[in-house]
Amino acid sequence: MGKKQAYGDNPIAKRKTDLYKEEYVHSFVQKWDDLIDWDARASSEGDFFIRLLKERGVKRVLDVATGTGFHSIRLMRAGFDVTSADGSPEMLARAFENARRAGFIMQTIHADWRWLSRDIHYKYDAVICLGNSLTHLFAEQDRRKALAEFYTALRHDGVLILDQRNYDGILDNGFTSKHVYYYCGDNVSAEPEYVDEGLARFRYTFPDKEVFHLNMYPLRKEYTRRLMNEVGFQQVKTYGDFQETHKVEDPDFYVHVAEKLYKNEERSASTKVNSGSQLYSSTVDTAREYYNSTDADRFYATIWGGEDIHIGLYDSDNDSIVDASRRTVEKMASSVKNLDSKTRVLDIGSGYGGSARYLVKKYGCQVGCLNLSDIQNKRNRELNQKEGISLAINVIDGSFEDIPLPDGSVDLVWSQDAILHSGDRKKVFEEVARVLAKGGQFIFTDPMQSVKCPKKVLQPILDRIHLDSLGSIEYYQQLAKDLGLKEVGIADLSKNLPTHYSRVRQELVEQYNTLNRVCAEDYLTNMKVGLQHWVDAGMAGHLTWGILQFQKD
Repeated sequence: MGKKQAYGDNPIAKRKTDLYKEEYVHSFVQKWDDLIDWDARASSEGDFFIRLLKERGVKRVLDVATGTGFHSIRLMRAGFDVTSADGSPEMLARAFENARRAGFIMQTIHADWRWLSRDIHYKYDAVICLGNSLTHLFAEQDRRKALAEFYTALRHDGVLILDQRNYDGILDNGFTSKHVYYYCGDNVSAEPEYVDEGLARFRYTFPDKEVFHLNMYPLRKEYTRRLMNEVGFQQVKTYGDFQETHKVEDPDFYVHVAEKLYKNEERSASTKVNSGSQLYSSTVDTAREYYNSTDADRFYATIWGGEDIHIGLYDSDNDSIVDASRRTVEKMASSVKNLDSKTRVLDIGSGYGGSARYLVKKYGCQVGCLNLSDIQNKRNRELNQKEGISLAINVIDGSFEDIPLPDGSVDLVWSQDAILHSGDRKKVFEEVARVLAKGGQFIFTDPMQSVKCPKKVLQPILDRIHLDSLGSIEYYQQLAKDLGLKEVGIADLSKNLPTHYSRVRQELVEQYNTLNRVCAEDYLTNMKVGLQHWVDAGMAGHLTWGILQFQKD
């Protein structure tokens, strides 16, 4: 991208949607935070947006106009799960750096709104489009397409929050600004240089006298509201400078809150968490929130290398976690009968998809990865694309308590150290039995309690992972028998469990300085204590672990 803006001999003739790509040059982006003044803007808007989102039970937010990250970072600090998108790579790079300095790893997507669904693979509780951003679209068909894409990205009861400058006041009465709410930088001016019904050309002047411009389409308030209704939003409420519009005579900015719900339609119960079309039980949702956390993602990616996050098979106490984890995959795969390119595989609790990629590359299988963590699924898709095997692996957002596949559609169900996170393990087995074809196989590993485990001795472990109990080999054998699944083999490999958690703890200590740059200190402290609980219980014989294999008659 060039260092200077270039509008040619007739700047007011530049009225195309893609113009913004040329306007946000590096030098302008570097000054953008001076224009906003984060502290002043945060003070002026208060908790307005946070309150709107929390009132609607929002958890997952897509920020489609991230800019340098002001709202994305504020929402992450407030506990929201935020994906940050923008059409400007310069802006996204600055936003990512701002987030890093604030202690967050930002999930970024470079996307054009008109083709948002091409780059976004989830459903969100809310989409926010702030910073007077829709005004960059000059063609009505582009505005309609963008709003329709926002609508599609939302859950059935999702909300779009979109703001715009009060162009009505500028077009009808000339420009005035309180300089209080949006562009709050000291000694920085943002004012129109030219305005007509099809163009608002703004000039931005900074204290060092450097000047930049933006050409924008002057959206009228009622026009924007009408477009929102026409693409499907059922209710649109508009605020002026963060207040009800009837309380503000001539606001600087409008904020539109557009709902997909009909006026008398009730929002989903806040006790249920919906991801796409999947509803999660409270126990599964606890695991989902944990694995979706930045701390967990950074920790597992650093320790395991972002491929496998399960217990490994160790030849010695000094084996690398990566090599040991891969041995587990290889041993499981070698135990499956007739595994080849015709085998339809479903990996439940697939994590980053390392096992799926191994099965595809080694055996040529077609693999479905069912997993509850959006962050892990995103990395899974990226790694599949990088290795050129995306067509062989279908990553599905969902729960193994409600597998979104038809009866008898899978030849092999595979799982590694995931079933423990279910609050209804019987339901998981029922779902596995349902989707398995006749003769289909079920192979899995899971940390389990031993037969001789005293009551409550595992409580520190259960408290740490928010569970009431662990399964056992005998319990899983009985579940399988009750569902007509024949036992093929049980490999008790329990000695590897304490070795594995000891190795993870050792790596945490050795890589603490690296981890502390990307994970919260409290997270690492609690993780160290939790890992020791696993080691102690494993060494005492209170835990078992191994490979369990069953087959549908």
